[in-house]
Amino acid sequence: MLDEGVIIVIPARYESSRFPGKALAEIEGRPLIEHVYRRARAVRGIEAVLVATDDARIANAVESFGGVVALTASDLASGTDRVAAVAGQMRADIVVNLQGDEPMIDPRTIEAVIEPLREGGAIQMTTAAKRIEREQEMTDTNVVKVVADQSGFALYFSRSAIPHRRIGSQQPLYKHIGLYGYRRALLLEIADLAPTPLELSEGLEQLRVLESGHRIKVVETAYDSLSVDTLEQLERVRKRMRGAE
Repeated sequence: MLDEGVIIVIPARYESSRFPGKALAEIEGRPLIEHVYRRARAVRGIEAVLVATDDARIANAVESFGGVVALTASDLASGTDRVAAVAGQMRADIVVNLQGDEPMIDPRTIEAVIEPLREGGAIQMTTAAKRIEREQEMTDTNVVKVVADQSGFALYFSRSAIPHRRIGSQQPLYKHIGLYGYRRALLLEIADLAPTPLELSEGLEQLRVLESGHRIKVVETAYDSLSVDTLEQLERVRKRMRGAE
């Protein structure tokens, strides 16, 4: 068990409601989960990277490329629960939840999310966001948006375009990057709570944190990412990695 330091846990399940088996979808000759894992391993100053799964197909794929697997129970309701199950066995001070559908995540974004937690102080949880530049992403419900206060703490996350922009407004919109940094104690606390009303309405686990009275520091990043929730997004990732987009 680690007594201090940083671990990255990548939750991955096979039975995704919108795209079953996406963790094993092929991109440039490698399964999607391998791309996520390799980018996590490129992060500086971490102690371990683990894929948390209950599925033998995913576990076998990860072990075949030399990755580390943490097997979890099959009845866990969310990725947060899966990450917490692993963190509960490892006493690392900081735990990063890197979602298993982020094959284009930039290691520098992960490092930026970890940094405020390394500095100590009152910050207990962090995440990342990037300014939206493509009009299509503003209305795409698969692209989660976030608004933050003037100190950079999240006010709300939504699949809708937030904030509403009146005619002539130049207010930027920000998309949420599927990445969280936690103090281990907060992660275990959140995973022990029941799902909250807004979380269930939006289908966004991070709203449980806000509804429970905790704060999430939002780190702005210049590095784009493209999560894979649909076949269309998978094709976009394939094109980007080929340099065709």
